[in-house]
Amino acid sequence: MTPNDLEANRADGSSPTPLLGAITKSAAADEITDFALPIRKVTKLMPVDHYLHGSWEALGAGAPVLVALAQLTSQAMIDQPECDPAKLSGEAKAILVVAKARGVIEIKGSHTAFEAPSRMLAVYIEIDDTRTIAFRDPEKPEVTVRFLEGFRQLCAYGLVVHHTHRDFSLTQHGFAIARSLSTKELKSWIDQGREFGLHD
Repeated sequence: MTPNDLEANRADGSSPTPLLGAITKSAAADEITDFALPIRKVTKLMPVDHYLHGSWEALGAGAPVLVALAQLTSQAMIDQPECDPAKLSGEAKAILVVAKARGVIEIKGSHTAFEAPSRMLAVYIEIDDTRTIAFRDPEKPEVTVRFLEGFRQLCAYGLVVHHTHRDFSLTQHGFAIARSLSTKELKSWIDQGREFGLHD
């Protein structure tokens, strides 16, 4: 289109036809601001792709659940929720009682285990520097799930705090409530844990 053509368009009242360069520039701008497009161009997905590899490793370590539990503890530090021990489940109270000596708790799975129930995330509690109790039952996966839910309650009430990765501990309030509970009354829940030594 020549300049004369543009002037003719203006004279008869019609809108001028945009130049090709203007169209190209507009399309390029749209492409830049189109957030539906991928951040990086993916040509092929290989097993060694670093982006997917990192995500897969995080999933294998149970990162989404660990992050959610950690966020619960951090929110509880801000909100300072009131906790009535009577509202805690038997599993939650059993975790408190077992942990009251040292307060050290881990949430971990075993991604190398052969059977799926043995790979699930579970609550591990240090009794002393050589013994640990794991609330995990490969024969009854529901037991593992119920104690993980009990631990979630402790996080939400601020009785547990997250430290690093899979490491948690009782808070000061958690220790206080743990020492007010009766071990005898919670024996049936405590007995669902499996004790093992440092080298087991």
